Amino acid sequence: MTTDVPGTATEPVHPSDRIDTSVPHPARRYNYWLGGKDNFQADRESGDALAERFPTIRISALENRRFLQRAVGHLARSAGIRQFLDIGTGIPTADNTHEVAQAIDPTARVVYVDNDPIVLAHARALLTSSAQGATAYIDADLRDPDRILGHPDLRRTLDLSQPVALMLVAVLHFVPDGDDPYGVVTRLLDALPSGSYLAASHATYDYLPPQLAEEARGAARGGGPHGVINLRGLDEFSRFFDGLEMVEPGIRSVAEWRAEGEPQPRPSVVEVSMYGGVARKP
Repeated sequence: MTTDVPGTATEPVHPSDRIDTSVPHPARRYNYWLGGKDNFQADRESGDALAERFPTIRISALENRRFLQRAVGHLARSAGIRQFLDIGTGIPTADNTHEVAQAIDPTARVVYVDNDPIVLAHARALLTSSAQGATAYIDADLRDPDRILGHPDLRRTLDLSQPVALMLVAVLHFVPDGDDPYGVVTRLLDALPSGSYLAASHATYDYLPPQLAEEARGAARGGGPHGVINLRGLDEFSRFFDGLEMVEPGIRSVAEWRAEGEPQPRPSVVEVSMYGGVARKP
């Protein structure tokens, strides 16, 4: 499989057969920006090339990670959510979804989904659940929601009759318009009961210089090369939350969303160029 985001219907016999270290993968590139060691030359070259165009992209990656942790903390602590479906997991770092949730309630249950076999190998080795809770790891692509929802490991781990937090953090911008990202999110949310939540973040062109913003729009319209980031504006990102009840403070820069307890001063919205939001399914 050579897709950019978290299997397809035509997978090799073993996931490890899909590892191609000569081609950059978003999860490994993101790991490089976060200062991790689980990346290869192609990932570093791709990461450096993007950093030349967007010099604050490492700040954006770090702030996005902090947004995930705060969103999970809010959902577990204030909304009482005990089930999480985290698609586009990425290579494990500190304070992953289940670690944040299970620190609040050890019975929390988390299903991680990614399409990079290296991510899944790390996840299975490192993301160990509490004894009272559970974690599972699914090799699947965000663009195949029926595979995710019908996977036996998901069905064994999550009770879809009870609320679930769907975590789509820094993954939707790898889905071009031609792959119907809005339809994918709708299909996933339709399978979850009332009281479930969507937590999502997305890179944006809203704060870019006009020339770079137009290039980004062109890449999104054309699908772009492997691993392209399909930037979207506020109106486009807001569409993912249609029909849902936004949690305060609504859609904000990931650097600002419930960030009162983060180190000050905060990075600017221009430096981060990424929106985040959390909303409840009525």
